[in-house]
Amino acid sequence: MTFSDIFKKTFLEGYSSADISIYTALAAMLVASCIGLYIFLVYRMLTRKTFYSKTFNISLAAITVITAAVIITIQSSIVVSLGMVGALSIVRFRTAVKDPMDLVFMFWAIVAGIICGVGLAEIAILMSLILTAGIVVLDKLPVAKAPMMLVVNASDVDAEKRIMDTVGKYAKYSTVKSRNMTGNTLDLIVELRTAAGSELLKDILKEEGITSASLLSHDGEVTF
Repeated sequence: MTFSDIFKKTFLEGYSSADISIYTALAAMLVASCIGLYIFLVYRMLTRKTFYSKTFNISLAAITVITAAVIITIQSSIVVSLGMVGALSIVRFRTAVKDPMDLVFMFWAIVAGIICGVGLAEIAILMSLILTAGIVVLDKLPVAKAPMMLVVNASDVDAEKRIMDTVGKYAKYSTVKSRNMTGNTLDLIVELRTAAGSELLKDILKEEGITSASLLSHDGEVTF
């Protein structure tokens, strides 16, 4: 028997398995399930998307439990861990994450599962509570008010000056974002900030040649 054979045998015998009881694994999985459910509830309460994805939210809870199970399995045997790393390396995820906050919740679920898998449930719970408080506080911080979009349809192509004069009475900031003329009609989109939207629309509709006017707001990115 060569030295290489002795080294390999000693290495595998020393690290082939770890003393992880079924009760320890069950406790870690239960804690991971509770934290996954907590992440599910936090995501449901904090997200303000127009189209809420329930399947993505369920996947967050599932990822926490799955990650914990993977970590527990890796601890049980180095041979199994090497095989699992090789198997997971061929997996490719092509689902695009459209919202950065979705990425935060996804990493939260993965990290919580890892921490629970190594038996540090207290740290996972503490991290979840601190992270929740941080997200809530930062979400409540005031930011610049998002601009509104004024959409005006007119039957007079020369109505732009009158429209902008009226806008100037109610908004300190305004800029034309789109201007479309077809025959004798004018479609105008103006970005502005105002606290008197109703009065602005009433005055614009009083102008000659104006057929319709709409004021739209959004909760997207803010331009400073």
